[in-house]
Amino acid sequence: GGTWGSALANLLTDNSHEVLVYDNNISTVDTINILHKNKLLGDVLLNENIKATASLSEVLNFSDILVLAVPTAVTRTLLKEIKPLLKEKKLFVNVAKGLEPVTFDRVSEVVYDELPRTLIRGFVSLTGPSHAEEVVLRKLTSIVAASKKEEDALLIQSLFSNEHYFRVYTSNDLIGSELGGSKNIYAIASGMLEGLGYGINAKSALITRGLIEMKRIVKALGGNVETLNGLVGVGDLIVTCMSPLSRNYSAGQMIGSGDDLKTSLSKMTMVVEGVKTCKSAYNLTKKLNIDSPIIDAVYDVLFNEIEPEKVIKQLMERELKQES
Repeated sequence: GGTWGSALANLLTDNSHEVLVYDNNISTVDTINILHKNKLLGDVLLNENIKATASLSEVLNFSDILVLAVPTAVTRTLLKEIKPLLKEKKLFVNVAKGLEPVTFDRVSEVVYDELPRTLIRGFVSLTGPSHAEEVVLRKLTSIVAASKKEEDALLIQSLFSNEHYFRVYTSNDLIGSELGGSKNIYAIASGMLEGLGYGINAKSALITRGLIEMKRIVKALGGNVETLNGLVGVGDLIVTCMSPLSRNYSAGQMIGSGDDLKTSLSKMTMVVEGVKTCKSAYNLTKKLNIDSPIIDAVYDVLFNEIEPEKVIKQLMERELKQES
């Protein structure tokens, strides 16, 4: 029942599919059912045939395809609630980004860790450059359905794609596609640059060098680095590092303008997933001995309370080297 879940529900009903949205907030459920709105998306009207419920068992029995549209940090908790209620195999489609805090697990790993194989028909990661606020207004968008099973990726591609405004590509690189979600860290960094008054030159360098860090992580964990040259890498970095619609960018901008992390997060109406992703990615890169100066810098600002200007100075003073 959040912004992305609601926008995708609207898309699926545009595509003539039946959708039932789950949310544990009764007010959100009532607003969708009665007013056909989600307050987080403003005054945009949702399709009237979208239904919502606060009953987890009802939504689990509604379809054999479940779209997980909750923050990565709470996915495991939700799966623990789902497990005793599941009666048959489901195809899980995750649309959240980032790694699980503490474990550094990708969402697919969390799903297979929490649920028995007998209840999992398959897993697809639906990810890429996409703001819910634009999708719900039916603005042109292209993303990726990634799965180890081609037939699952093709099914999700066909369900979500339409010829009007939403195009889905497929990929068999689940690892690389899921790890592309670490781009939220660089969105926070880009927002910080904006708050500090830096321009497009700095952001361009950030996106490019951030992509290199992401590729190091993907390579170390067995993914295909070429995946990041597409929508889930370059595309997602551009959209989240250059747009004020990005909640991570907005939080970074407040921090760059002088707010501390706690104050910035208190001003946000939606979850800033990049903060927890940063902690996960920082610990992961240290565990794997991966050089990640930008992730380190963002971590220092968020968790060690070092001034953004100071970490930028440290980045600029690093030893000069060849680009690749």
